[in-house]
Amino acid sequence: MDIEKLVRMANQIGTFFQAMPDHAEAVDGIATHIKKFWDPRMRRELLGAIDGGDAAAAGLLPLVREALQSMSNDQAQQTRSV
Repeated sequence: MDIEKLVRMANQIGTFFQAMPDHAEAVDGIATHIKKFWDPRMRRELLGAIDGGDAAAAGLLPLVREALQSMSNDQAQQTRSV
């Protein structure tokens, strides 16, 4: 899938959750939505673009980037505990 489209979709989710008064709840809401409704390939591609420094990934909203980072951290912890 096109990384620019993934960034646009993630930012749309982030825009919705930005309205929440609780920052942590907004970050969790974004991460939960992406985990539940995005295909694993989509998540991997977007996280890979962030890790790889893809220019399109630079367009992510800070709140979305934070949610994706928390997802990445969760995955790393799960991998280590297995």
